[in-house]
Amino acid sequence: MAGGTRTRRILGLASSPMQELVAIAQTGQRFVETLSKVWERGDAAMPLDPRLPDSARQELLSALAPTRLIDADDSEHRLKGRLVDSGDALVIATSGSTGTPKGVVHTHSSLEASARSTSSALGVNASTDQWLCCLPLTHIAGLAIVVRARTFEIPLIVHDRFDAASVETAAREGATLTSLVPTTLARIDPQLFHRIIVGGQATPEHLPANCRASYGMTETGSAVVFDGEMLPGVELRILDGEIQIRGDMLLRCYRDGTDPRNAEGWFPTNDAGELIDGRLIVHGRRGDLIISGGEKIWPAPVEESIAALSSVNEVAIIGRPDDEWGQVVTAIVVAADPSAPPTLDDLREHVKQTLPAYCAPRRIEVVDALPRTTLGKVERRSL
Repeated sequence: MAGGTRTRRILGLASSPMQELVAIAQTGQRFVETLSKVWERGDAAMPLDPRLPDSARQELLSALAPTRLIDADDSEHRLKGRLVDSGDALVIATSGSTGTPKGVVHTHSSLEASARSTSSALGVNASTDQWLCCLPLTHIAGLAIVVRARTFEIPLIVHDRFDAASVETAAREGATLTSLVPTTLARIDPQLFHRIIVGGQATPEHLPANCRASYGMTETGSAVVFDGEMLPGVELRILDGEIQIRGDMLLRCYRDGTDPRNAEGWFPTNDAGELIDGRLIVHGRRGDLIISGGEKIWPAPVEESIAALSSVNEVAIIGRPDDEWGQVVTAIVVAADPSAPPTLDDLREHVKQTLPAYCAPRRIEVVDALPRTTLGKVERRSL
C-alpha cells in the first residue's frame, strides 16, 4: 500500500528532517524491541552481529558509518558516522561476491512494499497467522519477517538461534509461518506450519506442499520470486543472460550513495538465469560459471547430481585454474564416511549418467566441511 502516512503509522515512524543511523549489536527479542525504539525516534537501524570479532566489527562500522551504537548490554555510544536521508529505515550489510562489506539502504516504503508482496503471495491472514523468526536478524531474510509482522500487526515470536525442538514447540503453540534454509528444514516436521519460505542456498527439488522456494537478495528486500513465479508488484526480465528486477521493494541506494539501478529502474542482480514458460530458472552467480575447454558449466546441476550419491554428505563444484583447460571442474566433497570417501571415477560416472561428459569433475578434493555463511550459503570464495 503506497502512502507515507500509512507507512509511518504501521512502523511507528516519527517525523524527523534528519535521521541518525543506529547500529544495533543485539539479537533475538531484544533486537526487535530496540529496533522499534529506533524507528519510533525517526532514526534508521543498522544490524550488527554481536558475535563478530573486533576486527570484522570495526571494518563494518567503518564501512557503513553509523552515528550511534547500541551494544549488547544496552549501552549507547556516539560514533563519528554519517546521517541518513529522511525516510530511510535500514542499512544492512551485504558482502556480495567480493567479500567487501556494502551497506544496502532500504526505506520504510521499500520494506513495506516487500512485506505486502510476500504476504500476499503466501496468503497471510492477519487474524489467524503468527510469524516465527529463527534466522539471524543481521540478514534481510530474518529482518523481513519482523517487518511483515509489524506491517500487518501479526504476532511475532523471535528465537536467538535455530533449535529444532524450540521451533517445533513454537509451531505447536500457534506459530504458523516461518522461514528456513534447507539444512534446518530437514531437521523439523514441516507439516507443523501453514507456510514455510525456503531459501539461502540450493533448494531441494522436491519440497513439501506447504513450502515455497524463494529467490531474492538484500537489495530486493527479501523474496521476489516463489517457486519460479514473480510475486505481486515484481517485474523481472533476462538481459544478456542476467536476471534483472524492478519494483517498489528495491533498495534506494548503497551506503556510499551509488544507485545500482539503471535509468529505467531495473536492478541487475549479477545472477544468471532464464525464463521458461514464464518461470524463472536461476543458474547461479555469473562469477560461478565454469568455462572448461570452451564449454560452459553451471555448478548447481553438477552438485545436485553428486549430492545424490550415498557416499557424499555435501558437495560444492568450482573451477580451478588450469593451463590446458582454462578451468577444470573440481568437486569439493564432504564424505558421508570419512574412512571411505568417494573416488573421482565414482563422481564422473554418476554425473555422466544425467549430464554431458564435460560437466563431470576432473578433480576431487575431500574436506571435513564446506565453509558456509550463517544462512547456510556455501562461501565459494573461501574454497
